[in-house]
Formats: sequence, C-alpha cells, structure tokens
Amino acid sequence: MNKRTAAVVVTYNRKDYLLRSVHALLGQSVPVDVLVVDNASTDGTAEALQPLLSDRVQYYNTGSNLGGAGGFQYGTRLAVQAGYDLLWLMDDDCIPERSALEALLKADEELAGNYGFLSGLAYWKDGSLCNMNIQKTGIKSKIEDLSSPLVPVIMATFVSVLIPSERVREVGLPIKEFFIWSDDLEYTRRLSRKWPCYVVTGSRALHDMKSNDKVNIATDSADRLGRYAYLYRNEVYVYRREGIKGWLYLLPRVCLHLVKVLLKSDHKWKKMKVILSSFFAGFRFKPAIEYVD
Repeated sequence: MNKRTAAVVVTYNRKDYLLRSVHALLGQSVPVDVLVVDNASTDGTAEALQPLLSDRVQYYNTGSNLGGAGGFQYGTRLAVQAGYDLLWLMDDDCIPERSALEALLKADEELAGNYGFLSGLAYWKDGSLCNMNIQKTGIKSKIEDLSSPLVPVIMATFVSVLIPSERVREVGLPIKEFFIWSDDLEYTRRLSRKWPCYVVTGSRALHDMKSNDKVNIATDSADRLGRYAYLYRNEVYVYRREGIKGWLYLLPRVCLHLVKVLLKSDHKWKKMKVILSSFFAGFRFKPAIEYVD
C-alpha cells in the first residue's frame, strides 16, 4: 500500500530558510505533500511562498505565534485530520537530502509499521552530526554507533522525524504549552514508552543552524533569557516522568548550569534566578494532552 505522507514544516519569520526547505522537499525521490505551518510571520513569508502553493504545497497561518510546540501541534492535528498515513516533522531550517524520505519509508515498510517514530540523522554544515539533534538511546546516553541501518533510540528532535498517524491518534498531540524546547523530546519519549523507535542512518538532512553549539544560558545574551524559562520548566516535566533515573540526570544538570553561570557569565544573578524559578515552575507544570478527535 502506498502511504500518503505529509511533511509538516513549522516556520516563523525565516522565509529564506523555509523556501530552501520546501524546495528540498519537492525534490525528494519519492512524492510528499508539504504542509507549511506559519506562526504568523511578519517578514513576508506568505507572499514568498505564494508561487510554490499547489495541491502538493499548502500554507496555514496559525494567526499568532504559538511557538514551535504550538506549531507542531497545529500541523500534526491538520495532517491527521486530512487523512495522511505518515507525518514527517521538521523545522524550517531542515534541508533533507534527496533520498531522506525514501530511506525512512523503506524502514517503515521493513518494520511493517511496528514502531513509534523513525528519526533521520541531522548534520551541520561541516558534515559533523548536529549537536542539538543527536538522538538519545537512554536518559543519559546518546547514539554513537551509526554502523547499523536501524539504531534503537528513545528520544529525538523534530528535525526529520517520521510518525504514523495512528500513533498520534493513540498517544495524542504534542503539548502546545511547551511553546519552545523539549516538546519534541517529550513527544518522542511518549511514543517510545509504547513502541520501539529507531534512527534510520541512511536518512540524512542538513540542519542549517548558524552554530553547532548547544544552547547555553551561561554564554547567551541577557535579551534571550525569557526563552530559558521554557527550557528548564519543560525539562522538569520530561524527566520527572522517568522516576529516579530522571532526577539523577536532571538535578546534576541544573547544578552544573548554575555553576557555569556563576563562574563564566555576566548577569549572573539574573540568569541564576531564571534557572531556579523555571526549574521549580516545572513541578507545577501539568498541561493536558490534547487528542485529534
């Protein structure tokens, strides 16, 4: 059976990145429809995309900035309701290689759909793995051995992730209240708790980020601190569900970040306040999981 696949691309004020991504999707070796979810961009994204709109490329404006998490919830709901069998989720700066989807679909066929998600490998401009997107094989461990076509993992980011629609109907949608950061880790972990999940090493994409460094509150500028309130709060939600193993990962991580801020950062007390206040906010953070129907 030929499965209908929708690439769900979330964008916000990055029309140049988006256009590159859409062109790469239209150039895939197997057909795929493209659903662009625009978080109410103000940079002319809708106008720039207009020449590409067709039955294969559809544009949806959310009406306001829902963040990456809200955008993926919006697009995932749309794609499932539209009857697509498979959802291929990615950011607007993800540039999949021509055979990226073909490799994922081949794995889908070999596994007979018996999986929660399939994740492709994300590379940076210099050919190294993109540090932000290295999939997790355990709470503390990340994928290292890429010699097998399929590598079991438990968490991945929304940079080339294939998910069957029936899985979305079963576990619900991504949590829009995350706004940014860790919504993808939460969702892929929700899937891996019930089904085996894999990295497909033959599926590759460029993640066209400016830097291959991870986000770091100690070195980031003061005007971006508001974003980190989501990071630490959301991580508490993700890892508290893992029980003692989750806390043994999370607590040393937060302490390390506090030490780095104290030793190596400007705006020390402001940054430490963001870490601690958002960390404790995670204990009270209990968003409801929404479902398609």
